Amino acid sequence: MKSLIRHFPKQAIIINLSLLTSLVVLVIGITAPLLTLIKFSFLENTVSLLSTVQQFYLEKEWFLFIIIAVFSLCVPIVKIASLLLILNLDYAQGSLLEKSLHLIETIGKWSMLDVFVVALLLVSVKLGALAKVEVHYGLYAFATSVLLTMGLSYWIHRLSLQRLKKENKSLLKTG
Repeated sequence: MKSLIRHFPKQAIIINLSLLTSLVVLVIGITAPLLTLIKFSFLENTVSLLSTVQQFYLEKEWFLFIIIAVFSLCVPIVKIASLLLILNLDYAQGSLLEKSLHLIETIGKWSMLDVFVVALLLVSVKLGALAKVEVHYGLYAFATSVLLTMGLSYWIHRLSLQRLKKENKSLLKTG
């Protein structure tokens, strides 16, 4: 089967550029400050996603380290790389790339896990009187990347179904 970029060249170019943008924004979201926690008006702690994962590793908090590292760092990067491959490479029906597209649709929703955790942290701290939270651009960048990738994943999935429908029609005409 021909690649999606050959079937839908204009849309695929837009998706490719958007996926690369999503990757850049993801890297910014991972490395940039997410939030600053201010306790008692003078103790400040600014954290990024990467520094949080490193801190869990150093403190031997293995469960949190694995969960946040896998779903916040690995899954989004693998998802973007897989979507780029699915969009640009030829693959047959039932191939690993086609199966991975369905897997991406299922697992990709979990990459919002840490955005949810940060949101819960913000709500709980804002309810407390002893601390204040300042949200930084890293949180917005990470959330933007995840949401953009989710939308692009859906778009690629739709194009894949359209391609399959077109190819089945052409097989019926020739057969």
